[in-house]
This record gives sequence, structure tokens and C-alpha cells, in this order.
Amino acid sequence: MGTFTILLGGELIRTPRLERQIAGSRVIAADAGIGHARMLGLMPELWVGDFDSVPANLPDDLAAVPQKVFPAEKDMTDGELAIAEALQRGATSLVLAGAFGGKRADHAFLHLALAVRLAEAGTTVLLTSGAQEGAPILPSKASFDYDDGTLFSVLGFSDLSGLTVTGAKWPLDRVEVAFGSSLTISNEVKGQLGIALERGRALLLAHPYPLPES
Repeated sequence: MGTFTILLGGELIRTPRLERQIAGSRVIAADAGIGHARMLGLMPELWVGDFDSVPANLPDDLAAVPQKVFPAEKDMTDGELAIAEALQRGATSLVLAGAFGGKRADHAFLHLALAVRLAEAGTTVLLTSGAQEGAPILPSKASFDYDDGTLFSVLGFSDLSGLTVTGAKWPLDRVEVAFGSSLTISNEVKGQLGIALERGRALLLAHPYPLPES
């Protein structure tokens, strides 16, 4: 099983949980995402993008990472290009580090939607900022290892049918959730969190390391 960490340009903090998630993985940086490599103690094997947002004062070893340069006018984001490179190199599991926040809300949304599409194609995907995490939810059952009190939401990317949530302050039992409903926003873990879905597509967004301002 080949796990790749994709360094994206969004917000990222280093936590023990994130260190465990990326341990032993191969690494590809997408444009400004190279700036996270030093904080995480990682050395990417490839750096891709149009290089329009390269961080200043990169150390020599990171500046020397092999590059694959694309034109600024292209039909894929730097992040999607980096993911495509990882899949070509045999990735079966992806950690999208820096997938949230940043200057571009459209890019952050794309990462959420792309994660769901990749999961539908059979790739395991985790989105993370270190403080918050996202995991695609498709028709199946899954359990998660979050501590009691962890805030989480289930974001629907379609109408949801037969959604069951256990191990939560507000459990749900095979409910129907209309696309755009706020029913599944701001729940809390209480025990072993489990989610089952009969039909639809969604994304679990959890906050294992809430920031002080949140």
C-alpha cells in the first residue's frame, strides 16, 4: 500500500497526530506547499506547479527538489497535478496536508470535492490542516478514532439516505438528509464514532486539535 503526502498551500500546523499520519509516506509538494516541508521535517521527491507562489528564502535542499513545471494557464490546479503524479507513482492512499484555508476558497472546496471523487475511485484520502481533518463518506460503514468531545460535522455533497451516526452526542438512525441541510453540522463525539450511509456522498469534517480562536 503506497501512501503519499501531498503538501498543499493551505493552513497547516504540526501535531503528534499528523506526524503519525505522514510517517513513512512519500511526499510531493504542490507549488507553495513546499513551504510546509521544513516545518514537518519532510523532503519531497517532486515539486510540481506553475511556481507562481514559491515561498521566499527556501533552504537550499528544498530549492533543489526535482521540479515539474506547468504553464500558468492550465486546466488543473497545482494540487490536482500533484495528486495525479502521486497516483501515477502508485499511490493507493493520500494525505492532503494543507487542504483547508489559504487564500483561495475555490481551491479549498476543490480539495473537498476531489477527495470524494478519489474515494469513489478506490483511493483512501485524508484531508488535514493538523487542527482539522476530512474523510470522504460513501455508502458503507466506517469508524473513527476521535476523543470524546471532538467536534465534527457531516457535509453532504448530495441528498443522503439512510445516514446513521453512533458514538455521538446526537446520534442519528437511518435518517434522510436533504442536500444543503444543516442537520448534520456541529455534533460531538461520545464514545466510538461510527458512520454508516446507504446512499449519497458526504465528507466527515472533524476538529481533533481545536485552535484557541475556535
